[in-house]
Order: sequence, then C-alpha cells, then structure tokens
Amino acid sequence: MECEKTKEQFAEDLKVLEDGQAVFQKEFVELKKAKADKAKIDEVLNRLKDGKEKIAVLQKEFKTLYPEDTLGGKTKAKPKEKKEPVAKKEKFEVEVETYTLPEELLPGVGVESTNPILPVDDKRNILITSSLPYVNNVPHLGNIIGCVLSADVFARYCRLRGHNVIYICGTDEYGTATETKALQEGMTPIEVCNKYYKVHKEIYEWFGCQFDKFGRTTTEQQTTIAQQIFLDIQKNDYLLTKTLEQLYCPTCAKFLADRFVEGTCPKEGCGYVDARGDQCDQCGSLLNPIELVNPRCKTCGTTPEPRFSEHLFLDLPRLEGRLNEWVDNSISQGTWSQNSISTTKDKWLKEGLQPRCITRDLKWGTPVPLDKYKEKVFYVWFDAPIGYISITANYTDEWEKWWKNPNKVELHQFMGKDNVPFHCVIFPASLMASGGDWTLLHSISTTEYLNYENTQFSKSRGTGVFGDAAKNTGIPAEVWRYYLLANRPETSDSDFNWEDFGAKNNNELLANLGNFVNRCLKFTKDRFASTVPALGQLTEDDQTLIKEVDEQLEIYVKELDLAKMKASLQAAMHVSRLGNNYLQKQEPWVLIKTDPQRCATVLHVGLNLVKLLTALLEPFMPHFSEKVLRQMQLDHSQIPDRWTFEVPAGHVISDAVPIFRQIKEQELKEFARRFAGKQEQEGKAEVVKPKAASSSA
Repeated sequence: MECEKTKEQFAEDLKVLEDGQAVFQKEFVELKKAKADKAKIDEVLNRLKDGKEKIAVLQKEFKTLYPEDTLGGKTKAKPKEKKEPVAKKEKFEVEVETYTLPEELLPGVGVESTNPILPVDDKRNILITSSLPYVNNVPHLGNIIGCVLSADVFARYCRLRGHNVIYICGTDEYGTATETKALQEGMTPIEVCNKYYKVHKEIYEWFGCQFDKFGRTTTEQQTTIAQQIFLDIQKNDYLLTKTLEQLYCPTCAKFLADRFVEGTCPKEGCGYVDARGDQCDQCGSLLNPIELVNPRCKTCGTTPEPRFSEHLFLDLPRLEGRLNEWVDNSISQGTWSQNSISTTKDKWLKEGLQPRCITRDLKWGTPVPLDKYKEKVFYVWFDAPIGYISITANYTDEWEKWWKNPNKVELHQFMGKDNVPFHCVIFPASLMASGGDWTLLHSISTTEYLNYENTQFSKSRGTGVFGDAAKNTGIPAEVWRYYLLANRPETSDSDFNWEDFGAKNNNELLANLGNFVNRCLKFTKDRFASTVPALGQLTEDDQTLIKEVDEQLEIYVKELDLAKMKASLQAAMHVSRLGNNYLQKQEPWVLIKTDPQRCATVLHVGLNLVKLLTALLEPFMPHFSEKVLRQMQLDHSQIPDRWTFEVPAGHVISDAVPIFRQIKEQELKEFARRFAGKQEQEGKAEVVKPKAASSSA
C-alpha cells in the first residue's frame, strides 16, 4: 500500500513548482522586452499555464488529505459558511474567475512607438495632442477623461481605421504651479518635475494610454523652439511693451506670480473668495492679480503691495482679423465641439481681443532671450502650448514635417473647456505672428467638468478617485476606461457615482458584453473541442443580424469620426446586445442536439461577432480586446465599414475564461466610504477644481 504524502513533501513540491513559475515569468518578461517571436512567447505562456494547473492539482490533493490545513500557509482553514441554495445557472452564464494577465505585459498597451512616424502622401496624416497635464499633482479622474484618455481613444480609433497617426502628450513643468509645489514639499522645481513626471507616466500607462511620445517641457528643444518663435514675433513687430502694476510681497521680497496670489473675484455676481491671480475657478474669468479684492500672498499670507514692472505683450488686436478668418475656416473644415465655438467666437472674438502679457517675473520657466528682460521668463500660456511642438521635436528631428505641413497634416486637440482660449486664440495667434507656415488646429474636442459624488475632487481632503488610487482598487483598467467614457461630460457636466459605476460594470460589461463573449468561447470549447465550426447556409435571422450590426457600425464610425465617444461606445455595446439576443433566439444549446449543422453556423457567426467587437472596443478598452484576442489566439484587426467574417472554420481557440466579474454592493459601499474624504479639516484644504482637464496646455 502506497504511503500518504507528508505535509513537508507537499511543501517541497509546491516550492519546486513556484520556483519554476518564477523562472518562466522572468523569461516571459525578457522575451516581451526583446520583442521576441510570438511562438516563443506563446511557448512560455503555455508553460506558465501548465504550472498554474499543476499547482491547482497539488492544492486539491493536499486539501483532500489535510482538510484542516492550507498548503503554503500556517492558518487553519475556516469552516465554510452555510449558504442558501441557489438556482441552477443558465448554461452560458459567466463564471466568477476572470481572465487576468499582468497589465504591463499586455502588448500595445501603454507603450510609446519605437520608430518615429512621419507624414505620408497617400494617407490622412493626423496629429493628435492632449492638453499637457500640470506636473505638480496626481491626476484625478476628471483630468484623465478630459484630455489624455479621450485623445487616446481617438488616436487608437484613427490607427484602426488605417490613418497615419501620432499622439503627442507630456507634462507641463514650468510656471508658478511647480514653484508652489516645490515650496510645499521642500524640493527644487526640477526635483518636483522628476518626481511627478514619473507618477503621471505610470498612471497613464496603467490606464492603457498609447502615446507615440509622452514628453516634458523642461527640455533644450522647448527652450530653442519657444525662443525662436518669440524672436520671430518680435521681428514681425507683433510685440508691445507695457509697464504693469503688480503685487509685491515685502515679506518674501519678490513680485508675486499669478498663482502666488489669492483673493476675492472682482467679477459682478461672483465674489469667490479663493480666486487665483490668473483665473477664477468659480466663474471661469481670466484675471490679473491686481484686480483681486483683498489679495493675499499664498506663501506667507501677507497683504502684498502694488509696484511697477515692464513686460512684453502679444499684440492680439493686430491679429484679430486673421484670427477671425482662420477660426471660421477651421470650424467649417474641421470639427469643433460646441463649447469650443461658444468660448472662442461668442466670448473672446465677439468681445474683442486685447494685448496679452507673455512675460512673468519668475525664475522657473523658459528665459526671455533679450538682455533687457533676462530676469524674466515666458508666461506659461505662451510657453506651454509650444510644448506640443518641442515634445514632437524630441520624438523626431523631422518634427517640421508634422508642424509645418498644413496642407498634409490635420491637427486634432483634446482638452477641458477651460483651456479653449489658449488653444483657439493665443496659441494660433502666436504662430501666425511668428510668420511660419504652421500646422494650425483642424479639430478640437473639449469636455465639460466631471464632478465626484456631487462635489469637487480634493487631494488634501481625500475626496474623489485619483489615478494612483484607481490602480490600487483592484478594479481592472478596462472597467475604469469604460465608465469614464460612457459618462464623458461632452455637452454638460457629469458626475462620478459609485452606485452607477457598479451598475455599468454589472449590467453592461458583465451581463451584456462579458456574457456574450464568454458564451461563444465556452460553448466552442466545450462542444466543438475549441475549434471554430464550419459556416453553413445563412438564414433570414443571420441576414437580419448582419444588417442590424452594419447599421450600428455605420453609427459607430460616423460618431467617432466626430470624436463623439459616448454615442460610438453605445453603438458598440448595442452590437453586443444584438449578439446576446441572437444566441437567445437561436438556442445553440438545443441545436447541438437537434441540428448540429445549424448549431455550428450559429457559433461561427457568434465568434465572428466577438472578433468584430474586439476591434470596435479596442479604442475604448484595449485591455479587454487584448485579453479576448489572446483567448481566441487571433491578431488585432482594423475597424471595417461593413462586418465581414474574419475567423475561419478550423481555427483553434485557447481559453474561455470570463473577462469581467461582479462588483458587489458591499465593495461599492467600501469604495464610497474610502474616497468620501475627511469630514472635518483643520485649516483650509486644497481643492482641485473638478475640471475636465486641470492642465496648462
């Protein structure tokens, strides 16, 4: 009679298996970094899968012999709670276990392009930018959906439509916001920039944002290009000099930059007591610090005194005619969101342009290249948009092929509505004044504000979900992306709500999309030996499905061409609902017994619809698409105008594991409690305005 294996022997076997898994995991990472052949990567993946299965078998054997103990742990197993009997699951209902893979190993997700892409003659060349996030803080969900994530969706979509695309973004690192943060943290400005650049990059990569270049504005290229644009503006006589009355703090012994001054907003009907020196976050008005009522130094609280300093201004009135003509042409030829049109035409241009100061009495910024003003730097709203150009210059030495090529390149920009004046007036006016043949704005997509549970995001109060915290919830990136995009504040403010978050995950991702995908894959694996069955004669029901899918595909393309992401996402999810309804009506679990050939056709159609969904949803949820394609052992495909079957009969799938899981009510309550913030504060808390994008460019 064979002796029972001892606990120590089980532990030794487990250690051998776990050590092997660690070796394979390391090998997998190295192969990915080296961009090894897919066959080699898949071989290692299969070894990891085999090891996981062996560990599961070992755990099961151990539990049979030693039910009171846990292999690999010292705690005694808890007795199982008695549960109420549950109804038998419908054959295709999704399971609890979900398909997972380390996010950093998903190919094509959060990875910059390695070879610079340049414009070509036979394609649409699309240059996409996201508003440059301030480097001095951790981005919250409103920042993420307002610019970086929205631009990523459009960039991915354009690539999948076969266009020639680059997506440029980065951190805006100069200005008073960085100086303020440096003072708060006891660091130098560049140390703050280095710290938070890494934070931003890691967050956006986790969210799956695929930049061609995610750069910085503290570079030699930024200095060179910004100073040259300035000198060209001076040469073309579009500069004015004015002596300004500024606020000077006698305690700090320096002129106070805009963000170092706070006070009461002077605009009639507003009176916000915490307005900044450059802008009121309550009414949205642009301000000069000297206009504030009861101003105070943000550093020490002293009441500053007015003094005089000479500055340089961009002569916007002389550019007004050209700017008006350009705005009208750009709106007619491109796509401008309505809030961009309203802000530009109905406010700024209608009220008439005034000279705009482009210098500041600061140290941290791009130096003004004139001896008389050598102690000054460029104002961030002149300097930061040039960051798009300098980041592209860090991406390729041939950057002018993108930025000085207006006849062959379309510039599409994404931002929050508070950034519109700087991108639709000041930035294009600066480029016009420089006299170069610049690529100017073609299309602009701006969002309204995203609030958090009917209040404002606040890092200091712990109110709201910030990018690093989203990662730590354990909820996959694709769920966060889906919720933010389904709730994107395109025409009015929207609100993040945990109850709604749970409903969208459970009812839309799990019950609709995840259910359809897993039904098709699991039935194929269980009943057709993981092999795609042959396509038989198409019936009227099949033709109806194809017609309805093509109708939704037409809506999807039309809306996403216009950067209307909510409508296009709804169309994609409707395709999934059509698939679910099709399966329910056809009942393949019955057909497998009564008409196997018809069952094969239904599954063939269903699997091809799953493949189409991976393409339609890749711009929105690249992690989801990657996971499904891995299970189907298929490559990515472009987004078509009409649905065609791409998955051939005889193709073998690998897995059939659900992508999504239910988020339970108690989890949602815990998240709501965790991110509700502190109820009582000593002193004043830092409030992050719930902007669609609290970024400077």
